[in-house]
Amino acid sequence: GPARLCPPQGFEPSEELRLGLVQLLSLLLQRCGASVGPYLTDVIRILQATLLDRYAEVRRESCRCAVACAQAVPEHFHMQSESLIKPLMQTISHQHYRVRVDVIQATGAVIQFGNGKSVDDVLSHLAQRLFDEIPKVRHTVTTVIGEWLLHLRDRYSYFHKLIPLLLGSFTDEIPENTKLAWTYWEKIGLQWEKENEEDLKDKMDFSVSPSHYPKGVTRPGLGCRELVSRNLSKILPGLCHDITDWVESTRIKASQLLYTLLLHAEDHITQHMELLLRTLYQACLDEESDVVKNCVKAAELIGTFVSPKVSLRLITSAFEKTPKPSCIMVLTAVIRGSPKEILQPHLTDLGNTLSQAGVCQRSEEVFYMQQLLYCVQALIEVCQEDCKEISFQLMKVLVTVMAIPCSQHLKEKVEETMSSLAQVQQLDSFLYLYKQHIIQLMEWVSVSCDDWTCYSPEILQLDVIATHSGPVIGEALNNFILILTTCLQPNKDPQMRLKLFTVLSQLLQKASETVNSQGLFPSYLETVIKDILAPNLQWHAGRTAAAIRTTAVSCLWALIHCEMLSPKEILKVKDGLMPQIIAAMDEDSKITRLMACRIVGVFLKVCGRQFDEDQFTNTYTEVLKRLDDASCDVRLAAAHTLTNWFKCLKDSDVKSAMETHIEFLYQELLIHLDDPDQNIQNAVLEVLKEGSGLYPELLVREIEGVVHKHQTPVYCNQLLHHIQSAKESAL
Repeated sequence: GPARLCPPQGFEPSEELRLGLVQLLSLLLQRCGASVGPYLTDVIRILQATLLDRYAEVRRESCRCAVACAQAVPEHFHMQSESLIKPLMQTISHQHYRVRVDVIQATGAVIQFGNGKSVDDVLSHLAQRLFDEIPKVRHTVTTVIGEWLLHLRDRYSYFHKLIPLLLGSFTDEIPENTKLAWTYWEKIGLQWEKENEEDLKDKMDFSVSPSHYPKGVTRPGLGCRELVSRNLSKILPGLCHDITDWVESTRIKASQLLYTLLLHAEDHITQHMELLLRTLYQACLDEESDVVKNCVKAAELIGTFVSPKVSLRLITSAFEKTPKPSCIMVLTAVIRGSPKEILQPHLTDLGNTLSQAGVCQRSEEVFYMQQLLYCVQALIEVCQEDCKEISFQLMKVLVTVMAIPCSQHLKEKVEETMSSLAQVQQLDSFLYLYKQHIIQLMEWVSVSCDDWTCYSPEILQLDVIATHSGPVIGEALNNFILILTTCLQPNKDPQMRLKLFTVLSQLLQKASETVNSQGLFPSYLETVIKDILAPNLQWHAGRTAAAIRTTAVSCLWALIHCEMLSPKEILKVKDGLMPQIIAAMDEDSKITRLMACRIVGVFLKVCGRQFDEDQFTNTYTEVLKRLDDASCDVRLAAAHTLTNWFKCLKDSDVKSAMETHIEFLYQELLIHLDDPDQNIQNAVLEVLKEGSGLYPELLVREIEGVVHKHQTPVYCNQLLHHIQSAKESAL
């Protein structure tokens, strides 16, 4: 034998012959049994060579031979079994899967009948085969590990090394493999129970099923649970290391196993919490979604089995360092896994933790905010009506999430969450939540409003509170106007003022559905105009300052347009505002010039009859310039405003003092009858008709002076005709 099969002395070149020789050796071992004892050394030497033969069939036959040898002379075999481990491990990853299967079976027998200490030399190789893509190979590993756990002489010393390999097969994608692993595991658990009956007496009598258990999951037997619990401290460190391994498949497998182990360990998890949480915080940020999914499931089991006194204290203390999004993910999972009544005493602390600025304003990263939102959703789903006691804290978190610059999708999710928070409190919609908390929210957001800059998150939060609460803002005007008055002083950060003015101007566009929903806004008008709008209409250099003046003008126009600023109110404020509005007609922004022209028109209509000579003069000279404006809209508005100007002057005492001004105005208006836009020609004609009643003869003289130069004499003729009719009807 050795002469033909063991290089270097003699090497049989023919594959068929080498195969025949090994088959012959197999037959000998099976037939002769114990009498092979004296030749064991030779047999082992032959197998060491043939296990590495170039021909796959020789390797397979050698594996069967090794099994036969182990069974033939077990009492001698264990002295020399270790010599076969090296060649077996060298061939365990052979490219033919049948060779791999035979090697794994042979390894099982060699160690079962040989020296158990070899387990350490083969474990990493067997673990690797659990990732084999051939289901049959994985099936064989499970059988070998299962058999060892049942029958290996030193199995108690190896439980902590073998259990993870068997439980790792619970998540095999082939149902048959999973079933095999479970069948072995149940047998192993029962056998261990029998062997340790005395030790388990108390537990068997008092083993009550936990009242709260994951839905749809069967609880493993006592022996299985004890085996895991007693070996957990030896298994966990290595497993936690694997969950953060660089190889993706290792991380996935380890994360699946973590869930299975925690399901068995139940409240024994408690003493391993620090290591577990550290691992979960890291693993929940894995880019592989399966790892995250498994870790979240594992974290839910912490909620199920560990007292929240322990788990919440540890998790919230991690928040104080620097909350990663994964800390919040773990907290969310723990909440989801917890029974409602056990969380109840901890709700206030949870609400306070989540709503403190260090947690909910730590980052504007959308992923972080999403996790915060999911955490609030979990609290509402698990704790239902108990959330009433932390409703305000949860609103603070939701407003903060909604206030970050993020996708519309996330904003909709926040609104849904607000609606469910309202629902568990028997409120009809989230607007009632705002109603319940609007004053608290205003006080919360405005604590530091004197020091805000354009980067303060509170500005965006105030925007959400004021605009998302719909009509409810009308119930908190005291706080709201106070914040605006403080922050819209001209010495404050211009960018910040612009942001706040934009909010105010949006609200005023729909005043009756927002700030004036309770009809209380008029009592704040004087403050709004004198302390907020007037100071911000003053001219300052720069783009931001110009944008602020634009929004201030649009706020004023909105107040007039929705008729909240009544004629009586306009009389009170006109002196303070008129100079700034007249100046605003010369702004770079077309929209500002347009609104300013319209506002001047309204002011004239309401109180122009009380103007003195200077006010009349200042007004018309500025409005007249707007007839040269590049924008048709502005020219049109200016014409309408001049019509109002003439109407006021007609009934005024200063008419006689204005004669030269009127003459100048006639001349200018006649030029503008040639405007390229027909609408404006018509509007200017209306102005002249309105103004012709003041000094008709003067106007007739002016018309006759220019009619021959006009491109559109038809307008001049219409005007002369109008003056004539007016004269006749006066007579």
